Amino acid sequence: MQQKRVIDGIEVLIEGQGARRVVMLHGWPDTYRVWDAQVATLQAHYRCVRFTLPGFDASKPRRAYGLDEMVATIANIVNAVSPNDKVILLVHDWGAAFGYQFCARYPQRVERLVGVDIGDAGSPQFFKSLNLKAKLGIAGYQLILALAWKIGGRLGNRMTRGMAKLLRAPSEPQIITSDMNFPYYITWTGAYGSYRKMQVLNPQCPMLFIYGRRKPFMFHSPQWAQMLNDKPGSKAMPFDTDHWPMVRQPQAFNLALLQWLAQP
Repeated sequence: MQQKRVIDGIEVLIEGQGARRVVMLHGWPDTYRVWDAQVATLQAHYRCVRFTLPGFDASKPRRAYGLDEMVATIANIVNAVSPNDKVILLVHDWGAAFGYQFCARYPQRVERLVGVDIGDAGSPQFFKSLNLKAKLGIAGYQLILALAWKIGGRLGNRMTRGMAKLLRAPSEPQIITSDMNFPYYITWTGAYGSYRKMQVLNPQCPMLFIYGRRKPFMFHSPQWAQMLNDKPGSKAMPFDTDHWPMVRQPQAFNLALLQWLAQP
């Protein structure tokens, strides 16, 4: 069964059955469709809630969303689809960054957290774990995307799609635009309120962290992954993939997710 609701001007899809709700947040340069394989598996036992993040929908006017506004939008959607019960958060990339801030501000609304490929990125511990090559690699692709946001238009779109192709992003090129790049612009310029208020995630609920190890650099520190493995009910699990393990190995990903969610 599929339902569509409009919340804060955003079309929200609710699919599946069951009492527990899984709210899915995608990242760059994706839309809600990046979770297709997960919904196909989870919907038999869970209600899957997904939407395209504000600012990432190519059919909407171009604009940037500050941190407070983004987290407030996520909170409004969670409260609308599950007013009385906690939710399970399934998050990736920038969806993870924003979802972690939601968890930090509203821990009482999250039953379990599943983070994909983004850990304590942004923390001093994470930066200490990177070598010079990794630091230059992260700065390089992010600054190009930030510049593409500033330029906009056809050139900005070409720059963004070129970077997405280089990084082997799974989304179709026609849905990828420079409009999606505003988080990188905010990161490097401090515009729109900046991301200075972002908190390093210290999950209060059980957390499953799935990450790809076939990447030029990680988005988490080894110490952070070890912290999760030492925490009862939580786990860090590597996959032999790139940045999109839920797309590259959907069957293995879904099996790991279902088994972890079934644990008491």
